[in-house]
Amino acid sequence: MMTESKLRTKEADELFEAILMLKDIEECYQFFTDICTAREIQSISQRLHVAKLLKIRKTYSVIEEETGASTATISRVNRSLNYGSGGYELVLDKLIEKDLKESKE
Repeated sequence: MMTESKLRTKEADELFEAILMLKDIEECYQFFTDICTAREIQSISQRLHVAKLLKIRKTYSVIEEETGASTATISRVNRSLNYGSGGYELVLDKLIEKDLKESKE
């Protein structure tokens, strides 16, 4: 699916190309610590965690308690899961599978 044209810019392409150049979590921490505020990283991380919990059918109250996310944030993430461009779907199944595998070890 093609992303919205207002988001697709030369600068955004360059950002995503830079992210794809990172080889491991340590490099991601180095890059994102420089390019984002701590709060921005926390917010993005929280939204991904909310998406994962929604995907495994946790309730809003459980998600709110576990993540500290507001119901507005949970609702926004849920809307993206249901009507977005499919970005969460690209990673959620893999992340959930990884979590299940690690919990069995």
